[in-house]
Amino acid sequence: MNSSETSILAVVFDLDGTLLDTERVTRGVLKEFLAKYGKELDKEREDNKRVGLTQSESAAAIVRDYCLPLSPDEYMMEIMPMYRESWAHAKALPGANRLIKHLHKHGVPLALASNSFRENIEAKISYQQGWKEYFSVILGSDQVKSGKPSPDIYTEAAKRMGVDVACCLVIEDSSVGVRAAKDAKMKVVAIPSRGEADCSTIADTILHSLLEFRPELWGLPQFQDWIDNALPIEPIYISSVYRDGSISEVEEDDKSALRDQIVGVYFGWTKVDMHQVLKVVVSIGQNHCCRTAKRKMQMCLVDGKNLMANLQLELVLVGYIQELNSKGPRITDMEIFEEVKSIARRSLDSPMFIHHSSILSAANMVK
Repeated sequence: MNSSETSILAVVFDLDGTLLDTERVTRGVLKEFLAKYGKELDKEREDNKRVGLTQSESAAAIVRDYCLPLSPDEYMMEIMPMYRESWAHAKALPGANRLIKHLHKHGVPLALASNSFRENIEAKISYQQGWKEYFSVILGSDQVKSGKPSPDIYTEAAKRMGVDVACCLVIEDSSVGVRAAKDAKMKVVAIPSRGEADCSTIADTILHSLLEFRPELWGLPQFQDWIDNALPIEPIYISSVYRDGSISEVEEDDKSALRDQIVGVYFGWTKVDMHQVLKVVVSIGQNHCCRTAKRKMQMCLVDGKNLMANLQLELVLVGYIQELNSKGPRITDMEIFEEVKSIARRSLDSPMFIHHSSILSAANMVK
């Protein structure tokens, strides 16, 4: 991990795909809209082509690519109410609330800089408690001359915060955003969204998720929320995991909680039948291929029992232990594996974590 020789005094965040999982909740909107005009969604094109475009650029491209009988402005007027309705269901990505609350608490100036229009940024964050107050600067692409990959939005954010660009750290998920930040002469941490591998060639640091971010490496206040090598997290619900041998797969859909940034070693509870809720350690690998919606896991019961193959499981992950190692989703070092299980066992016996087991027992579990 590369840290900056210049002290970081302010942090600028991208929004969609970096802090907020808007892509998942809006996934069906364009498909539904195109169907009204007799058009079929080209999923491969949308997965690989739209990330990082400004709102105006995206609208013009969709009208052109699908030969819609609309102007870009007419397209926006028709589809935006559908998007606004979906934003109410968008969730913060792993570690997002933890990081922005921590930095705000310590008086670090924070900015949002997104290629969305300002009014849509405001609408998206209105559903996230405290977010509007956490950010001293909020900028959309309609407030600067050019959106990303131009550096305009980042240089303007620094100007409005009253901080030199060299003292700003940007956190991004797209290659166009990373390029914009680097051209603004800022340091960049990238947490690439699926299909955005180009980020790794130009960002200062690459992470799988915000849970891996270590502020002290950038001269920022250190987190103090780890408890016995375990980090409490906002519960992650995974409603459908198919177990086949030691490796399990989860098939992602619009309701799945297994977002791209859920990578690493976690612990929580699994429901194996109507009456049993058991402690589990789960190692989740990254999905490098944008053409498949399946993610690989390794899971192990903490208390020594074996899970049968060919099971359909429900999970709630409540704690994070470590980032993914270079070997992928398998924990192959037995000494490390036993240590991980020991951490999970102690944590899941504590009041902070044990009450989450009742969620899986409830018939009305939130999906």
